Amino acid sequence: KQFMTTQRFLERLKQLREDRNIPQRELAYLLNIDTPMYSRLERGERKVKREQVLALGKFYNDESLLTLWAADKIYNVLAEEDEPQKVLSIVSEQFVDYGKN
Repeated sequence: KQFMTTQRFLERLKQLREDRNIPQRELAYLLNIDTPMYSRLERGERKVKREQVLALGKFYNDESLLTLWAADKIYNVLAEEDEPQKVLSIVSEQFVDYGKN
């Protein structure tokens, strides 16, 4: 089962690893999981936890990973809604109202 939540995140994650020729086993060690589990994370067969995203972002010195991961999670929540843009607009207004931007 693949989770829709992580498409852009996973694409970036795989790109970072391949561009640097880093074996999956090294990243698995970093996350304290086995290599097959890391492989499943990268393929979208398992959900990636926030702590794992933070560790990978630090390892790669890439702040975009957390943003992409969060955006993909939000997309997954809204993907089945009839009016996702309307929902996003309301949420965006709430962030402005509470001083988060």
